[in-house]
Formats: sequence, structure tokens, C-alpha cells
Amino acid sequence: MTHRPRITRLLAVSAILFSLTQVTCVAQQAYVGRYDLYTGFSDLKTPGLNGINQIGFHLQAGMTNTRLISSGFDYSIQSGDTTLIPSMASPVIIAGITQLYAAGYLPPTYALNIPLHATTQTFTAGSQLNYRHFSKVTLFIRPSLAAFRLAATPHPQNIQDGIVVGALEAANVLQPTGNIVDWTGAYGIGGGAELALAKHLGLRMQMDAVWNHPFNYVLANGGWSYRYSVGPAFHFGRNVPAHPHKIN
Repeated sequence: MTHRPRITRLLAVSAILFSLTQVTCVAQQAYVGRYDLYTGFSDLKTPGLNGINQIGFHLQAGMTNTRLISSGFDYSIQSGDTTLIPSMASPVIIAGITQLYAAGYLPPTYALNIPLHATTQTFTAGSQLNYRHFSKVTLFIRPSLAAFRLAATPHPQNIQDGIVVGALEAANVLQPTGNIVDWTGAYGIGGGAELALAKHLGLRMQMDAVWNHPFNYVLANGGWSYRYSVGPAFHFGRNVPAHPHKIN
């Protein structure tokens, strides 16, 4: 099953917003602040990890280099729950469970089904393109090149789960704290729109779609993650002129 239609959703949403705003917003933006700060709600979905949905916080700080290009830093943190099942497990994990079967530590009826609590942090820095033709709406698109820090804690529900988790500890897969932590890269595309509510205040809506493969010694496959975010954006600093030679 492919999730490619979700990736192209960014472009589709931008096109729809572009069409709708032609009706109501036709003037150039009078004020574009040199700096901006955004904070909002975020929702990170990763279908390949048994459909995990993580809820959290999103922060962005940026500088407007020109009215077309801005650059900045992006951070988010989300937490949620999922379950480790056989279709997610790497060959190493499956081989270890097979050995536990053979040694008689697990009954033949046991099926891997261990609940996990996971926290994901994302770190990104880079540039984005802004389309400011409309007075009340800014459209934007950017490459998403990020570092993910993921921490997952298993919660065994029975003796058999405890045996599997104990084997992971013995193999040094789990840290002494009882969780597994991993850093991984992620790449994809992001974008969205911002509606101007006042001169220094806007409502930003955005989405990022990135491919990543965390815990490759535990998880068999990588996959796409989709981060949705909405919240207020604050703009301040001197006005960035539409024409570089013009001083405001």
C-alpha cells in the first residue's frame, strides 16, 4: 500500500488556497516583518508504525531575507502510543523471538504484541519560498530536511512480553532506563498557508511529509510521517520592502 497521495496533498491544498484567495485578496502585502515567531499544536502521524498518532507542540523562528525567501529554525515534540507487532519487527528481532521459541521460553501460541509509548522530537533548519501576491494570505513551500530524535518505552502486558523485553535488554537494545533512543535523518516536503489577522499577527496552517527509518535494528522498514500544525504567528521588525532599493 502506498501513501504517495498524501505527499501530493500539500500541492493540492496550496492550489486550492491559491484559487480561493483570488476572489478576495488581490493586493500586495503592505507589511512583511523582518522576523517571525510561530507556536502551535502539532499532530504527527506515521502509518507504517502501526498507525501511531502523536500529539504535541510546534515552534518556528525565522527571518525574512526577501519577500520571496525566508529562513529559520523549526522544532516540534509529540508523544503517542502504538504496538510492536510482527509485521513491524526487523529480521533480527524475529530471529531472536524464534530462538526463544526453540529454547522453550515462549509458547508456540505467543504473538508479538507489545505496547510502546513513543516521543518524537524534530529539528530542522533551512529556507522556504513565500508567495505574497495576496494581501491577506501567504502561501509557502519548503524542502523538509530534518533530524529526528525518537524515544520508545515498551510496556509488557504479560510474562511472555516481559521475556521478550528482557531479551532486548540482554542484547543491549534497551538502555538501562528501559527505553530505546535513536537519532535518524528525515527528508521530504512541507508547506501551507498563513492568514493575516492583523499587522503583526497571523494564523498559520501547515503540513510536512517526510520519509524516515528510525530504530532500523528493531523496525523492518522505514516509512512516511505526516506532521500537521496550526497556530498563531507573530511578525515584528522593520518592513521588508517589495523592492530591495526601497527603504522603509
